[in-house]
Amino acid sequence: MTGKRFSALIALVAAERVLELVVSKRNLKWSTAQGGKEFGAGHYPVMVALHSALLVGSVVEARRRRPHPVLGPVMVAVVLAAQGLRWWCITTLGRQWNTRVVVVPGAARVVDGPYRLLPHPNYVAVVTEGAALPLAGGAWLTAVVFTVANAALLRTRIRVENEALQGLT
Repeated sequence: MTGKRFSALIALVAAERVLELVVSKRNLKWSTAQGGKEFGAGHYPVMVALHSALLVGSVVEARRRRPHPVLGPVMVAVVLAAQGLRWWCITTLGRQWNTRVVVVPGAARVVDGPYRLLPHPNYVAVVTEGAALPLAGGAWLTAVVFTVANAALLRTRIRVENEALQGLT
């Protein structure tokens, strides 16, 4: 993947993130109107910074490296698959999906779609994309650093989410 194509891929992922934030903001407004309560707000800025650093770090590092001729295209396919899983999660959760951990009292816990298979399928998409996106451009150091930092963050995030969801049936 050439530098321009990789930069275009990063731009598309960044645009997708903006779309996520629009959906999240709309869903947060609805959840709040329903009495929704946010949990773990303290780690949210760290998550935003980490995900922003993934995009920036990937572009910066990829300018100095060449992607592997076979691994690069495979990683693009993995990124696309991760996006598919992410949007399956978003559409399955509907108004309950958010980039923040917000629980509406009395809401039913979603156990359809990918949630039939895994308790946190969106994080599978995040982990997969966090490794594959930089590798698509040859940015292996960014992939490693993001993966390690994201593992620490997800440890907190999943604990907070599990605690928040205990009240749902």
